[in-house]
Amino acid sequence: MSGGKQRQPRTGASVREPAPTGLAAPLNPGRIGAYLGLAVLGGLVGLAGALVQAALFPGGLLLALAACAGLFYGGRLLIRTQIGALAPAAGWLISVIVLLGGRPEGDYVFGDELGLTLFMLGGMAVAVMCATMSRSPQQGADNGRPGK
Repeated sequence: MSGGKQRQPRTGASVREPAPTGLAAPLNPGRIGAYLGLAVLGGLVGLAGALVQAALFPGGLLLALAACAGLFYGGRLLIRTQIGALAPAAGWLISVIVLLGGRPEGDYVFGDELGLTLFMLGGMAVAVMCATMSRSPQQGADNGRPGK
């Protein structure tokens, strides 16, 4: 078998090259649209979270962080890549940074400094956790153990 296609040692089946994933995968317009949609949703969750956490401090902060976690984890599961969690996190971060800018009159959306700090750090921590978590096992995948 020195020339030609490579074969599996036991079965003799031809070896297939794995499809490229991540940044090596070819551009897909549907996936790009999904990333943009998740980024817009992240911006909306950031805006809503800023309003809720400032209005109802302890419970509102937990509700806002739970919404962030749900969106980031949902993006990760929907797209099945780390970018699926990072796209809504980028939209969230951009909206929160814009809300920090304030207005010329001197008012801004965030109520107190403690709530702002916890919302920013908590949201970033949730984004990092969702982006770096291990892949979930595929349904019906062979675990490689005989007899199972």
